[in-house]
Amino acid sequence: MLGVAFGIGVLLALAGGTAAQGCVAPHELVSKMLQRLEDSVKMDEPPNPSVLLAMNLAGATGSNTHKWLLHQLQEEAVERAQKAMTSGEVALYVLALLSSCQNPQRVQALGQTLDLLRVLQQKTDEEMASLEAEGIPKTTLYGVSLDALGLCLAGADGYQGPSVVLAKQVLSPESHLSVDTRAVAALALVCTYGQTELRDVRELLWEALSTVTNGFLDEQEKGDGMIGNIYSMGLALQALVATGKFYAPRDWDCAQAFSVVYSHDYHQPMAIAQVLPALVGRSYLEAAGLDCAASASVSPSLRLSLSPELEETTGVHRAAPITVHYSITNKLQGRHFTYTTSVRVPAGSTLLQVLQVAAAEKPDIFSFQTKQTSWGPMVVSIHGLAANPADRTYWQFLSGGDALQEGVGTYKPQDGEHVQAVFSTY
Repeated sequence: MLGVAFGIGVLLALAGGTAAQGCVAPHELVSKMLQRLEDSVKMDEPPNPSVLLAMNLAGATGSNTHKWLLHQLQEEAVERAQKAMTSGEVALYVLALLSSCQNPQRVQALGQTLDLLRVLQQKTDEEMASLEAEGIPKTTLYGVSLDALGLCLAGADGYQGPSVVLAKQVLSPESHLSVDTRAVAALALVCTYGQTELRDVRELLWEALSTVTNGFLDEQEKGDGMIGNIYSMGLALQALVATGKFYAPRDWDCAQAFSVVYSHDYHQPMAIAQVLPALVGRSYLEAAGLDCAASASVSPSLRLSLSPELEETTGVHRAAPITVHYSITNKLQGRHFTYTTSVRVPAGSTLLQVLQVAAAEKPDIFSFQTKQTSWGPMVVSIHGLAANPADRTYWQFLSGGDALQEGVGTYKPQDGEHVQAVFSTY
């Protein structure tokens, strides 16, 4: 039987969350972000569990958009969770359902009932088996962090082993974990710390949490408020909101960190979904402790008044064209190649539009394929060479030698910029 692990008050007491008191965003900013999240929900696109989770944590639960999104998530879980989702994706669905006061052990849709928690436990076991056999997870440590968090918050078994692995990874000098991975790992470790009674495990988790949180504070001081990049700030802030006990007595200048977020105009739905909980003083740790009434089922035939999509305004004059140089390089597999072209696109075009023009002009060289993800379209194949999770390959986009912080659907190259797509490993 599902046991909800935490209430909000318990979580705040455990995490020492008072460190972030006074750091909440202005109501106008929260409202604007919520509106953008609602506008991002499209009836012809897969539902995003992170969007529903953020809405719930921000208290925005009364709209038709929210009800429709919950209904779609339940259908997607029943249809795809067992075979077509990674463990991390399943964990996000569990968190979204918990935050909606839904039982992930009884997901009912399409005339079926699915125990999503059992699916998550099975997929987490597969991650752990890969870690034990090969030293790396089946997917990523970010996904394993979500797994541990989801299982712990749902009161299920199987989260302590992954949490111990994550703590050791955090403390290993050879590990170079991203800000996002460290942040979600910290949330999972806080949850596990509050549940385990094993002294050696608690000591390990405390050391790891102290390392992560003090590392974030150091990065913030060096970066004038920035932790990682603007898109990693959301999860980093959530971690610092929830872990005050582990960096005390050190103070967190949350106002400095929040000012960095305020200076950026977030449009990417996934980025908004990750930063919004911190802006209202919450984190994913509170997903299982929200005070909400169980949502009524929504009929699939119900006509929904979803928010209208924002239309692009072209204006009277077309944007002046710019030139973008674009290269593709493979020195990793099969026959190596490097090709470069220059394309003309209107100023303000996204990198995806650059790729589309290049492919249209030279389809035998620059053809590509994308996959829709929660962060927008992801390029999975170029010049017939496809990324493969089995051998941990992907197409990395760089400019000036630095990896792009945005996806192809949102990044906008400047005139004369040279963007490179390099077939890489992770």
